[in-house]
Amino acid sequence: MISDYDLSNLETLEAEAVFILREVAAEFERPVLLFSGGKDSVVVLHLARRAFWPAPIPFPVMHVDTGHNFDEVIAFRDRTVSEFGVKLIVARVQDSIDAGRVRELPGGGRNRLQSVTLLDAIGAHVFDAVIGGARRDEEKARAKERVLSLRDAFGQWNPQAQRPELWALYNARHHPGEHVRVFPLSNWTELDVWQYIAERDIGVPSLYFAHRRQVVRRAGMLMALHPALEEAPGDEIEELSVRYRTVGDASCTGAIASVADTPAAVIAEIERSQLTERGATRADDRISDTGMEDRKREGYF
Repeated sequence: MISDYDLSNLETLEAEAVFILREVAAEFERPVLLFSGGKDSVVVLHLARRAFWPAPIPFPVMHVDTGHNFDEVIAFRDRTVSEFGVKLIVARVQDSIDAGRVRELPGGGRNRLQSVTLLDAIGAHVFDAVIGGARRDEEKARAKERVLSLRDAFGQWNPQAQRPELWALYNARHHPGEHVRVFPLSNWTELDVWQYIAERDIGVPSLYFAHRRQVVRRAGMLMALHPALEEAPGDEIEELSVRYRTVGDASCTGAIASVADTPAAVIAEIERSQLTERGATRADDRISDTGMEDRKREGYF
């Protein structure tokens, strides 16, 4: 008698992501995995190890470093890369500024500047597939993405030229100079990611759990004191119990008041939340109603 073969929601998502990663390794010549040390890229890295075990992960990882990162995240990144034995490529926004490729504006943050640094690194290393941890539930522009998303020779994204992906058939074809962004977590939610972290006992940076930190209130967000955060008139410093739902440039990533200090507590907190992590804590997404889509057209993640 053949027993029923039922997969849980997480097992189904895991199997889909593993299939996507194996397709990328089979179809592309020079893939790279974007790894910031954030929870989503950590999960993708663990999925890559699962996809190719016992062989090593067959592509390097790359971090686009704004120079305004949290120290805890950089330390976690380096520990994880060492543990996994993968090659780390660091593309630095500061190098783009020094070379005159981009211009830093006072108080403007460096998040948008990453696009030039990323595209320059893709061109320099001739990467044809760039794997990221973006999810469709994060933001409305990201909800338009396919799993394999073509970028033209200028690194630009055209939402009207998205390819159909019926029956999980992925089109990896591209012309020389073009590349494809790959999103294995497209169908995951923030809750799925945390449930997977809990189930697989995956380590993430300590910022994701409640801790005491000095913050100031900006535009309804709690911004941590950091060398990258410029002082504003009327700033009042408070020390609160906070955690981060997403990790990015310290000049635009806010914390939330929280006492959730374990994966289980974080999961319970997310189940009650009515805002996505980007909507709640990313100032750079508030520049306009199409802020993310505009940046994606320029080559952003």
